[in-house]
Amino acid sequence: MIDQNEFAIIPPYLMDTDGAQVAAEQHRRTYGTLSYNAKRKCWTVKGDPTVTELCKRLFPGSDTGRRGEARFTAHKRIIGELNWLMLRYPLLVRSQDWERWQNAVSEARDYVIKRELALRLPEKVEPHPTAFLGTLTDFQKEGLGFLLRSERCLLADEMGLGKTVQALAMLSQTGEYPAMVVAPPHLLRNWEKEIERFVQKPDGTKLTVHVIKGLKPYSLPQADLYLMHYLLLRGWKEYLPEMGIPTVIFDEVQELRHSGTEKYSAASLLAEGANRVVGLSGTPIYNQGAEIWNVVNILDFHCLGDYESFTREWCYGYGNRIVAKPELLGDRLRSDGLMLRRTKQEVLKELPPKRRLVMTVDSDEGTYRKLMQPVLETLSRMRQEEATASQRALWAMEVEQGERQAAGVAKAPAVAQFVRTLLEADEKVLLFAHHHQVMDIYKKELHSFSPAFITGREAPAMKERAVERFMTGRTNLCCISLRAASGLNLQRASCVVFGELDWSPAVHSQAEDRAHRMGQTDSILCYYLVSASGSDQEMQDALGLKVSQFVGLMGDTPQSQADVLMGAQEARQYIEKLVQRLLEENA
Repeated sequence: MIDQNEFAIIPPYLMDTDGAQVAAEQHRRTYGTLSYNAKRKCWTVKGDPTVTELCKRLFPGSDTGRRGEARFTAHKRIIGELNWLMLRYPLLVRSQDWERWQNAVSEARDYVIKRELALRLPEKVEPHPTAFLGTLTDFQKEGLGFLLRSERCLLADEMGLGKTVQALAMLSQTGEYPAMVVAPPHLLRNWEKEIERFVQKPDGTKLTVHVIKGLKPYSLPQADLYLMHYLLLRGWKEYLPEMGIPTVIFDEVQELRHSGTEKYSAASLLAEGANRVVGLSGTPIYNQGAEIWNVVNILDFHCLGDYESFTREWCYGYGNRIVAKPELLGDRLRSDGLMLRRTKQEVLKELPPKRRLVMTVDSDEGTYRKLMQPVLETLSRMRQEEATASQRALWAMEVEQGERQAAGVAKAPAVAQFVRTLLEADEKVLLFAHHHQVMDIYKKELHSFSPAFITGREAPAMKERAVERFMTGRTNLCCISLRAASGLNLQRASCVVFGELDWSPAVHSQAEDRAHRMGQTDSILCYYLVSASGSDQEMQDALGLKVSQFVGLMGDTPQSQADVLMGAQEARQYIEKLVQRLLEENA
């Protein structure tokens, strides 16, 4: 039942749902028929060419290529447009589809009411009490409300505001499984960890997750969630739409900003068959505003018209890719319930001064095994030779240093890819590592961003020049050695990334403080990038880090001498644990 306030919100084009039937009963003219196509999930208009031609001119996505026929996607936003058309040109709804049409218009009306109310007072939705295991801030609860209300939409929150966790809260609320998550390769492991941490079935059982591998389709096992990366989409183009997956999430959906590729075509087919399609991106467009058409067109086909009409009306002319009034386009996307974007500055009061997030990245196992050969030789000596306690301690340190370097080098390309994503989002990044060989990989992989380096190998003048380049905005990336951070003032940074870890919490806290200075009002995001293999496991334990959760306390208070001694003792214990693990694995 619609109350008086909601009634006032309903636009005129959604008031009358019976016009065509009344016209038919009064023997007034109707202009054709309207029928539902279950296979295509659309409404088809057949009849007077005057009407079908008008459809194709007003709604470019309705063109079927056939004379006297137009097609409208069965989506709440589109139903309103079709109903508006029928007020002027009554269509006779096929009798077997009449009830479905009434329900469709009723749902469209409810959608408009909720959308308008949400624009006036955003709805905060509490996540499912048992299926969701995390907690949400108020703005994230508003994001959950938006995702539940808008079945095809773009969550474009600025990086670091928890788009992944909001999407998982949505899944836990809808229970629409199986679901598909498509993400860049370097983020798949993190999705696995986030799913394990935040989502379960309402009865408390774990969700089953399958990571799709390879370009060649195979018989997929039953699972609640399927994960795949964008590079595989083209190989699975024909197979995935047949699976009937109800919910699809495109993480970093700006990967689809270029049309005309097999990847784009496969993503479009996958989205077309889903009931709910969500794009996640803090940077949905890059250099050219028209790229947003490609992104949004995946989420909701032709909701911005066809590409030619979009560039003609929204850009500086037919085929031009520069949007003339970006703010106006943003308002259109938001008012139509297509996009929600919050910046860090808008929600700053809900954010802690420092946000720490541990993320899992890929590691090159081949590189790791190759670099571990000298380490394994030292392990062999430890196993076979008699030695004094001091000699064995020295060998243990050699093993630890060698293994740490192998682990750092093996994951360095994935770390560089992650940092690249931050830089493309215009973040100002401090990237910390321990080994020179790792820094050399960063220098090669991130060369196009002209990074500054402070590694301990530079002369004092070069170090000052690196600081000056970063602080004056001549580069947005400064790579720093973990043990060379003391005394640096780099508060221009918005993100701190640890590509390698240290045994000491105080070292990381000191590195974070290069960006987070006294009196600063910004919220600094600190990423700890770890791999599933290698010494990262022991170092996570030593630092008290748990994967995929914000860390509350880690060296934020001044350390006493007793704390330092205790930390050193714990580090030795974890090094011994690392050596013991390697001995057992290579026995």
